[in-house]
Amino acid sequence: MARKERIVKYTDNELRAMQERGESKSNWAQAAAMTDEEVEAPIASDPDEAGMVVDWSKASVELPQPKAVLNMRIDYDVMEFFRNQGKGYQTKINAVLRSYVDQRRHHRI
Repeated sequence: MARKERIVKYTDNELRAMQERGESKSNWAQAAAMTDEEVEAPIASDPDEAGMVVDWSKASVELPQPKAVLNMRIDYDVMEFFRNQGKGYQTKINAVLRSYVDQRRHHRI
């Protein structure tokens, strides 16, 4: 939890104002002047990035499918199980149903 306590959020306007006051720690002019090789060198030396090759040439943007609004009746204990999982319980219910549907489609083929 200590890590979350250090996280600070700023709006776009707040960041612009900080930059105008000289409070930004980023040197954007220096960053813009760097070559691709200069940018990639520290990344390549980072052990967490070792062997990682990302091919962005085939990347695509996938828009999420719209959700359908559904009012359904389920057992109380099932609903409580998911609610007790915390925020996003409806998304988790959807993930369980999605997994079931995918498995059924896979075995049908």
